[in-house]
Amino acid sequence: MLIAKHQNIIDNAVKANQNRTFYAQYPEHPKAYGEEAPPQGEASFKSLLQQPFSRLKQKIVTGWAGEEVSPYTGEPLGITYPLTDTEELVQAGKRAGRRWAQLGVADRAGILTESLEKIQHHFFEIAHATMHTTGQSFMMSFQASGPHANDRALEAIAMGYQQLQAYPEKQTWEKPMGKSSIRLEKSFRAVPKGLGLVIGCSTFPIWNSLPGIYADLITGNAVLVKPHPKAVLPIAIVVAVIQQVLEENGQDPHTCQLAADSSDHLITKELCEHPDVVLIDYTGSSSFGNYVESLTARGKTVFTEKAGVNSVILDAVKDIDAVVQNLAFSVSLYSGQMCTAPQNFFIPESGITTPGGVLGFNEVATRLKDAIMTLVNNPKMGAGTLGAVQNEATLQRAKDIHQLGGKVLLNGMPVVNEEYRNARTFSPAIVEVSSADSSIYEKELFGPVILLIKTKDTDHSIQLARQMAAKHGAITCAAYTTDETVKDKIADAMNSAFTPVSFNFTGFIWVNQHAAFSDFHVTGGNPAGNASFTNQEFIVKRFVWVGNRTYLE
Repeated sequence: MLIAKHQNIIDNAVKANQNRTFYAQYPEHPKAYGEEAPPQGEASFKSLLQQPFSRLKQKIVTGWAGEEVSPYTGEPLGITYPLTDTEELVQAGKRAGRRWAQLGVADRAGILTESLEKIQHHFFEIAHATMHTTGQSFMMSFQASGPHANDRALEAIAMGYQQLQAYPEKQTWEKPMGKSSIRLEKSFRAVPKGLGLVIGCSTFPIWNSLPGIYADLITGNAVLVKPHPKAVLPIAIVVAVIQQVLEENGQDPHTCQLAADSSDHLITKELCEHPDVVLIDYTGSSSFGNYVESLTARGKTVFTEKAGVNSVILDAVKDIDAVVQNLAFSVSLYSGQMCTAPQNFFIPESGITTPGGVLGFNEVATRLKDAIMTLVNNPKMGAGTLGAVQNEATLQRAKDIHQLGGKVLLNGMPVVNEEYRNARTFSPAIVEVSSADSSIYEKELFGPVILLIKTKDTDHSIQLARQMAAKHGAITCAAYTTDETVKDKIADAMNSAFTPVSFNFTGFIWVNQHAAFSDFHVTGGNPAGNASFTNQEFIVKRFVWVGNRTYLE
């Protein structure tokens, strides 16, 4: 049994979930996977180009389609994926789910952990697939879609393994009744809710999808994986591995299916509204996310991560150079195309406190601007940090900052990538606005755009940052202060809007990063999303405890 093979991994993950200390089952450094893995992964990726993706164990198709274009080369990948009728996907998933639900949680955990162990052998192939669909740099593609995503999946397995064993399977219940007693045998079953749907995004097609996929599977539900049409390959590779492991262990590979579609015929709403789809995980824009959340009225259980407006509150710093370097990297990383990237910088008009005295608003802005330019002009860092812009709409938004209103302090610009001359690149742009310009800064400007907002004082900054989080949602907040009283004030205000705060980050740790087994990704408490990777609620809402009773004479 695979549970015996992987018991140590699962136990360590359960312990890490409880303790919240650093833990990583899958090392994030590429060298950990051997010298042969990188060239083999690249060759494997190239072998997939310009042909149908044939690894999936899905037999019934209505056609083939593919429209992925590399943000680095500007060329189509030429890969097509099987298109399956919605009803066929649902019925195959239901059949497979009935069988999968009969397995105990230990057996499911063993099979799912085995799939992660197999996926790690594809990390480099997946990295190239992610790079040439999302525009992430190679290193980010490797880490985010490889070891970090696997750890998030294992986190979900461990949480499910723990929650599904919260109560005994059987118990003899006896109630004294004077000279006699009533005896019942009680059994407790965790019954899966039914077929799940995981809707992927174009920027993080694996990292954002694996928690939902594995949360569905560990709780006994079959799952349909609906990728973004522009970023299918990374998650298709993963689904193919899961299907292979399922089949090797006597399970129906349709327990996890790829539900590919095309921009000409999107099937997301068809799947969402199908009466047999009862669980939905979604990552993406707030507009569609609000639609998905509205489906709870139809009895769906929904988990969303939507757009948010992330803030930086600047009050006082110990080392301004270290702070602006850290923030410059945070806003430049993957050209701001991360749901955790900072956007709104709240800075008092009188400036911020430093050991050398007060640094005025304009000086802070100049320091930040210079730090960004130093980073993007560094040939060893710029292109690699920025990556490429995933789609034209994001690029156009960054180019059109003059239409926002406010004062443009720094125009974004293309950055030369020596390896990929046709890469769609753009450096961060900076716009200064006043605190009265809420119509500008109260919405997410996804991509390489940041706003410097001049406030009356730090209390005003806190008030506006909290207001943005409560009204429009926030996934992260960065804050810099040397005063413990101010620190507590920021934490209380932002936490009351269900937003976590990262204080005084400098060096090689950034507000963008959330670590598996320790950080909750999204709190689920504000408009940025209603779910959190990976707390108990992310798991227990996917099944129902049912108790049966038998009278014992």
